[in-house]
Amino acid sequence: MSERISVGVNDGIADVRMVRAEKMNALDDAMFTELVDTGEKLKLDKSLRVIVLSGEGRAFCAGLDTSNFARMRDREPASNGNVVNRSLATRTHGIANRAQYAVWVWREMPVPVIAAIHGVAFGGGFQIALGADIRYVAPGTRMSVMEAKWGLVPDMSGMAIMRRLAREDVVRELTYTARIFTAEEALAYGFATRICENPREEALATATEIAQKNPAAIRAAKRIINNYSDADAGPILLAESTEQDAIIGSPNQIEAVTAQMEKRAPRFR
Repeated sequence: MSERISVGVNDGIADVRMVRAEKMNALDDAMFTELVDTGEKLKLDKSLRVIVLSGEGRAFCAGLDTSNFARMRDREPASNGNVVNRSLATRTHGIANRAQYAVWVWREMPVPVIAAIHGVAFGGGFQIALGADIRYVAPGTRMSVMEAKWGLVPDMSGMAIMRRLAREDVVRELTYTARIFTAEEALAYGFATRICENPREEALATATEIAQKNPAAIRAAKRIINNYSDADAGPILLAESTEQDAIIGSPNQIEAVTAQMEKRAPRFR
């Protein structure tokens, strides 16, 4: 276990947990670093089928550690030497900076990511949840696009992702007001996939179901959704065909059909 993130892998499912429970998993420099490092390591693990992302203790993630706001005010360096007021426009991780990549790395993950959300997901914590493919939310969870409270804009990939999930006027209202909203509202807006009494348990169950599918097909489906969600129909249709050409007749695809016909669990490579 690392200082901020724990990772357990079993049967192709990575159970990733933020473990700064005493601070409601608030985002300090160490948490940013470990989210990025964990994501980058998992991206290279070809045995993975699914990732479940959750927070230990009372909350998923309460957002940016308040000590960071004090440093912004006083223009002090962070504990690791990073200067809080340096240019965020510097790209450090492909199309993103480090803070953005703590979210975007889960979008880039070649396998599905399921976020299990409880307690609160405020500001940067809400944006981390947005990085997942699927979001299961506990009743009573409170969420907020909270940056306006601190005189800021959402800058951890939230602007890029929210517009794909909710109506523009909803995104604008939540961003401009920093209003706290409920799990039920999140479901209505499109930010929650499902409301679950035990979101982590449900996420692990869904992960187990996904892990039993042809991994090549699941990875291909995520590539299509990631790369063509804003495209016209033509490129999407071509991408479907190209991915399917690579899958049809492959050993794992044949195994999927054989297992169904023989009424047994598939044994994928």
